[in-house]
Amino acid sequence: MHDQDHRRIARLREETDLPIAAYNVSGEYAMLKAAAQNGWLDERAVVLEALLGMKRAGADAILSYYAIDAARWLRAD
Repeated sequence: MHDQDHRRIARLREETDLPIAAYNVSGEYAMLKAAAQNGWLDERAVVLEALLGMKRAGADAILSYYAIDAARWLRAD
């Protein structure tokens, strides 16, 4: 999710009390997965930061291909 998307969520959050959902698109999932498999990034750290960024922006719900992995990582902490 790009900074511009975070700004959109934050702006929407200021304008409504309705629930807001955010999601990672499959291309972002594939990009992070491939970079992690090549050892270019710490998958856990980058994914959790991406999800946290959506939450910080104001999302009430987050849909992600990483949902199960994120739940495992957070439970292990």
